[in-house]
Formats: sequence, structure tokens, C-alpha cells
Amino acid sequence: MTLTTPGLLFPAISLLLLAYTNRFLVLAQLIRELNAREGNTLRPLVRAQIDNLRKRIKLIRFMQVWGVISFLLCTLSMFALFIDVALTGIILFGASLCCLALSLIISLYEIHISCDAIEIELQNIEKKPSL
Repeated sequence: MTLTTPGLLFPAISLLLLAYTNRFLVLAQLIRELNAREGNTLRPLVRAQIDNLRKRIKLIRFMQVWGVISFLLCTLSMFALFIDVALTGIILFGASLCCLALSLIISLYEIHISCDAIEIELQNIEKKPSL
């Protein structure tokens, strides 16, 4: 394995972390708007949304953590290959791939929960009277 093999993951992991950060920022903005809109009382719908948002924030944190660990392991893998310790570099690269896969699996679960949040909104819309 050469230095370029783990180097190929750098742009992918960087873009992934950027996407995770964007998801976090969107949720943070949504929570702020929800807080400002609701005032001192909470509707049952909002309680369901809060539980969903809390779960999603935690999942995004885990996605980011495993993504960063993957990035660090990838960097260490490149360093090991650079100083000509190939076996260590290969093991670190494999661990980096595993962490990246874990991050992606958590991301997939977060997307599933995000769809649940949309379903809550759709159910609320359906409860409204028709004209």
C-alpha cells in the first residue's frame, strides 16, 4: 500500500464532515425557531418533535465523532506509511475505514429518524379540517 491509498479518503471524509456539520446547523436553527415560535407553552406535536430533534442531534454528534476518528486514523496511517511501517499503516487504514463505515451507518439511521419527523408533520397536517 502506498501513501496515496489513504490519501484518497481525505477529500471524502472532509466532505462528509462538512455535510454532517450542515445537518447539525440546520437542526440547531430549527430548534431556535421552534423555541421562538412556541413561547411559554408546548403543543403535543412540538413535544414529539423535540424528542425527535434531541435524538437526531445526538446521532449527528456520533456521526461527527466517528468521522473525525476516521480522519485521524487515516492521517496516522499515512504517517506510518511515510516512515515505512507498512503493517501499522495498513491496520490503521483498515480501522479508519471501519470508523468511516460506522459513521455512515449512524448517518443512515439519522436519515430514517429525519423521515419520522416529516411523518409527524404530515400527520399534523392531515388532522386539520378541509375547506
